[in-house]
Amino acid sequence: MFSPEGPTLRELAVQALSSVEHGYDLLAPKFDHTPFRTPAPVLDAVTSALRRTGPYDDGLDLCCGTGAGVDALATLCRGSVTGVDFSAGMLDVARGRARPPQPRVSWVRADARALPFTDAFDLVVSFGAFGHFLPGELPGLFAQVHGALRPGGRFAFPVLAPPRPSSPAFWTLLGFDAVMRVRNAVWRPPFVMYYRAFRLGEVRRELERAGFRVDLRPLPGFGTRGDGIPRARMIEARRTR
Repeated sequence: MFSPEGPTLRELAVQALSSVEHGYDLLAPKFDHTPFRTPAPVLDAVTSALRRTGPYDDGLDLCCGTGAGVDALATLCRGSVTGVDFSAGMLDVARGRARPPQPRVSWVRADARALPFTDAFDLVVSFGAFGHFLPGELPGLFAQVHGALRPGGRFAFPVLAPPRPSSPAFWTLLGFDAVMRVRNAVWRPPFVMYYRAFRLGEVRRELERAGFRVDLRPLPGFGTRGDGIPRARMIEARRTR
């Protein structure tokens, strides 16, 4: 993260004291050189899992950032691919990346909680964005995705198994979330970014309430934990009504 190509500690501190939107505008030029970018193996695993139900016509990358998910979608969609994000800086970086001419790619600046699409896509994907939404925002978010999909369309995204309490990662994430809650209690504007707020059981219930049929697909390339739980899975939610 602190290599010459990535952000400095000072730049990250300035970002953390900004709003989510402005923080990502600031981070955008160096975002692809941070651990926040979705790793290529995760993108590849989700793409591979979705090929069994594809190809699709039109796809949307929700909270697309600098466009890594759009590149994955382009291998699955034969019509058009759209990236949507509310950070103008991230979209500027995404637009500047070289891509093949097909399928057609477009970029839209919009809030995921108020999408400007209706029955427009056969596939919606999202990678690593859900920590920016509070649990109470999930019903509205999933309703927006439902409305953007055509009947029978799919909403897919990876979920990682939470670390066990005996692992250092568990306490690292717990500490990070605690620091962010304190920061948001004493500083405005808030910067919503919680690693432990997106819980699988609650997510599944809210997707079903929004009108999706939900399946969990193991991503076998990541193996299993010691208790047999897959380390990574893909949620595949199909619009049923």
